[in-house]
Amino acid sequence: MGKSKLLGVLGGLGPMATVYFYELLTSLTDAGCDQEHIDMVISSRATTPDRTAFILGESEVNPIDAMTEDAKKLVGFGAELIAIPCNTAHYFYDQLAAAVDVPILNIVEESVAYLKRERVSRFGLLATDGTVQSETYQKYCLAHDMTCIVPDAEHQARVMELIYGQIKRGKRADMESFREISGYMRSLGCERLILGCTELSLIKRDEGLDDYYTDSLECLALATIRACGKRTLR
Repeated sequence: MGKSKLLGVLGGLGPMATVYFYELLTSLTDAGCDQEHIDMVISSRATTPDRTAFILGESEVNPIDAMTEDAKKLVGFGAELIAIPCNTAHYFYDQLAAAVDVPILNIVEESVAYLKRERVSRFGLLATDGTVQSETYQKYCLAHDMTCIVPDAEHQARVMELIYGQIKRGKRADMESFREISGYMRSLGCERLILGCTELSLIKRDEGLDDYYTDSLECLALATIRACGKRTLR
């Protein structure tokens, strides 16, 4: 292993997902003592304007300004690479990457690449309306000859309720609804489901979901650990 890199985490999108990302980075790093873990700086601007609302034209307040400002602050502090534990924020990935002179890991790209290594060709996406309608995942599927399936309008509305009506409000997810959504996606021939919103990652943590569910936050954490020059535990 080479010299460890200082990580910048552009977080707060939402706050609990950022907390869990830090937990994953710590629990998945092969470290025998404190000093073998990743050095990092975490920015958690919870007041960053909602990404989905802007993407869908429901808000005129562009979150890119706050995210760019925070990314530059992380670089100014010494960050040598940046991770963003929010899928919807990757709608703005190209703009952010152009604004700073350090690499930014891409949660969508890492998640799709993981499923490709698992030889999955057809997967379902559970994510915000912003991620679904901007077709962020579909763009990365093209390079791998993979198919991304999204829910119909009724089931997508239920996914949004899980994210915004429950998890972001600190409530436990309605698992009956979640299982019904999952069953519907299975019926469409999805070999796996990507939890493509980091709020949904909390369901896998809290409810013990099996490997049918690929957690995008875990994919990002594993890629981040390796990019920082550390070994992963899996």
